[in-house]
Amino acid sequence: MSRIAVLTDIHGNLPALEAVIADAQAQGCGAFVNLGDSLSGPLWPAETADRLIALDWPTIAGNHERQLLTIDRARMGASDAFARDTLSDRHLQWLAALPPTLHLSPDMLLCHGTPTNDLEHFLYTVEGGRAREATDAELRERAGDRNGSLILCGHTHLPRVARLADGRTIANPGSVGLQAYDDDHPMPYRVEMGDPLARYAIVEGTEVTLRSIGYDHEAAARRADANGSAGWAVALRTGRMA
Repeated sequence: MSRIAVLTDIHGNLPALEAVIADAQAQGCGAFVNLGDSLSGPLWPAETADRLIALDWPTIAGNHERQLLTIDRARMGASDAFARDTLSDRHLQWLAALPPTLHLSPDMLLCHGTPTNDLEHFLYTVEGGRAREATDAELRERAGDRNGSLILCGHTHLPRVARLADGRTIANPGSVGLQAYDDDHPMPYRVEMGDPLARYAIVEGTEVTLRSIGYDHEAAARRADANGSAGWAVALRTGRMA
């Protein structure tokens, strides 16, 4: 069975994307899938869009794709606004065609947050300003009766693999392009991986292997600084928030 590289939350970080592609190919991956939040951020959104369009991987929309297409430019957050200003009509048409979920096969479901909500964390629960591992009961509720022995998700930027009692596996590969961030949904919290490594996963059957690799994160940090986002630059260099 072919090895599948699972990527998510690239956030326009083209050097991280290229490093992950090279590593996955070296690991024998013959296919790739992308779980969304591909472009938003003060890095290389248009260039990343061009690369992903050419690659033509099975790809779903994350919350940032939805936001780029549906929120008025004046009300967008800074990361979405930067991306929106650089994307062409061709890029936006590509985003608009992405589905929110996808069955890659009868046994493999792709979603960004959970199968019903692109903003909901699947494998983690936000409490007290941090994200803790979700309990088995929380995982069962979020998975519902969705078919598939493997459910792949993103959004949280935190890698984890969990197996339910019914045999289903839920996996998040972690973020390709951003290893720390803060947010205010469902309440103010922050995520910090503590290092700048790019993350993805390799799927072979129902086995999931999490990988983290180095890349030229300094180039990405310099790009963020040049585009007026010092907070992103710190996150890209350190995997922590300023």
